[in-house]
Amino acid sequence: MTSARRNSVSVSSPPQSIPIPHGGAVNVPVTSPSFGSPPSARSPFAAGTSPIQAFFAAGGITHNTLPGTSPSTGGPGQSSNPSSVYRAPRHLQPLGSEEIKILLLENISADAVAYFKAQGYQVHHYTKAWTEEELLEKLGDYHAIGIRSKTKITEKVLKAATKLLVIGCFCIGTNQVALKAAASAGVAVFNSPFSNSRSVAELVLAEVVCLSRQLTDRAREMREGVWNKVSKGCWEIRGKTLGIVGYGHIGTQLSVLAEAFGMQVIYYDVVPIMPLGSARQVDTLPELLSQSDFVSLHVPELPETKNMIQAEELSQMKDGAYLINNARGTVVDLEALASALESGKLAGAAVDVFPKEPGSNGPGFNDNLNPTFSSRIQKAPNTILTPHIGGSTEEAQRMIGAEVSSALSRYLTYGTTVGAVNFPEVDLRAIAAEDERHIRVCHIHRNEPGVLRAVNEIFAEHNIEKSASDSKGDIAYLMADISDVTKEEVHALHAAIQNTKANIITRLLY
Repeated sequence: MTSARRNSVSVSSPPQSIPIPHGGAVNVPVTSPSFGSPPSARSPFAAGTSPIQAFFAAGGITHNTLPGTSPSTGGPGQSSNPSSVYRAPRHLQPLGSEEIKILLLENISADAVAYFKAQGYQVHHYTKAWTEEELLEKLGDYHAIGIRSKTKITEKVLKAATKLLVIGCFCIGTNQVALKAAASAGVAVFNSPFSNSRSVAELVLAEVVCLSRQLTDRAREMREGVWNKVSKGCWEIRGKTLGIVGYGHIGTQLSVLAEAFGMQVIYYDVVPIMPLGSARQVDTLPELLSQSDFVSLHVPELPETKNMIQAEELSQMKDGAYLINNARGTVVDLEALASALESGKLAGAAVDVFPKEPGSNGPGFNDNLNPTFSSRIQKAPNTILTPHIGGSTEEAQRMIGAEVSSALSRYLTYGTTVGAVNFPEVDLRAIAAEDERHIRVCHIHRNEPGVLRAVNEIFAEHNIEKSASDSKGDIAYLMADISDVTKEEVHALHAAIQNTKANIITRLLY
């Protein structure tokens, strides 16, 4: 770990003003709402399961509710109801004067760009993904980066990005980031587990209808001047069985939509999950495959899900069934799928994701990118191929932009890691505006014995107002608010903590 990384510090930004139900306003960090209301039971198949805090609970703003202030006036001691008491949080300042620079790639929502600029950050926005060479050359100047699915943040890139504090994946998946290496470097990674679930679910349902009516083949024939009015092999979807593999945020929404169309829904997941509506969980994947007219996959990219649908699984499906993969490109053996389509075993398929995808729009999806199967699946009958557009709607991109930019801002400003996919999730109530001699310590360190003892010895000369710590694998995270710290003591305190043996990154906000 280089000294440049150990000395990294964060620039704070002002929170937004949120109206109080009783009048007035409180400055609070933006938190995205929960989308989809998925079941509480989660599994590796239920992609994107990090919790999101709700602002309003029992009439109060949970993240920033502090004792001793009336919600109507902000004056001390004017409310007898502790849950309705507010004190405005203080705008924390960083230890250091370097301006935060944020790099946004892959045409991330303009709303996210505007949000970061409103926070006072310096934002550089590009429409395309960057290659590893470009990242190695330029990422070292940035404290935060926002990407979608095409930019790859490798361990090599992370080692070169000595100022980097946080990565925002403006999508559900995080397999484009070396998560373990990022955690070891003290770089938190956030994603958007909720915001595009509706868009993906709607796309799947549209594909179900298109496949059952052979719409893409009929549309292609009409463009070629061929009139081919047929009903053979064309079906209503009412009464058909949809099998969902992975009953998470997307799977549950798809389940509800499919039932509204009159479909029967069964699902398979690796843990028991309470169904929505009349859906029914089955015990095994072969059981689902053998009963379903349509099979839709909604699982993350894991070692357990790589090639989970191969020739053997395809043979277990009904003759004339349909397969839909809007999950990850490594989940389905596309050579085996092409063979099943060519032989007539399957009546159709829809594929939105591929093992390798072009880095930019334009020509490039061919056998050079995905040898042996691209041309075969392009020629397969009744097959819908789309360029990874499951979450590509205006609504989804706006919500993703809001969700991820809010998470990055909360981390940079307050140190909050709630929702991080590679970090322990730690949060503290905001420091009140009038607590002028309070500082917040954000200490990322290796998960080794004796760290807290060493840090507490450093804190011994000060009063710890509140603290929280947690660990995840080899990484641990401590947040502590310390009172009665003078400006002269701040730098010495920072130096002492970052010189502890297990230190990765220590940030002080005051």
